[in-house]
Amino acid sequence: VVEWLALTKFNVMQSQVIRPMQVADLDVVLTNERRSYSHPWSQGIFENCLTNESSCWVLEVQESVIGHGILSVGADEAHLLNVCVLPEYRGKGYGRDLVEYLIAQARKKAATIMFLEVRASNQTAYRLYENLGFNEIGLRPDYYPAYSGREDALVLAIELI
Repeated sequence: VVEWLALTKFNVMQSQVIRPMQVADLDVVLTNERRSYSHPWSQGIFENCLTNESSCWVLEVQESVIGHGILSVGADEAHLLNVCVLPEYRGKGYGRDLVEYLIAQARKKAATIMFLEVRASNQTAYRLYENLGFNEIGLRPDYYPAYSGREDALVLAIELI
């Protein structure tokens, strides 16, 4: 965590920290996930991520968990599985900081490319990823559950070398 703090433009007044997710964080992570998404991940999915090889992180501001990110790295590829920032903290750079941190983690694990899926309707997230250097490389039709039916996912990627 200290190493990353030295490399980023954190707002010192907000006491921002990105640290490994712990089992003890699951209650607040699940609450944040449910407040943020119409179709949140289940507790079981988060528990599986914590016990397998996924890289799980929480974002704290003033000692409160306001976001989380899940990254999977295998061979030379990384997949950004989940990024969440509470609605009231969006638009303040926290999502950008979290994704930049996850990109740095993927590089540390020798990944040369990172992939992610984003809802076609989530243009705010799409613009964030695009601004960070991700490019749209494909479409997964009917990938996400939606209130009425299914929603397409846009597949994005960024080269890490």
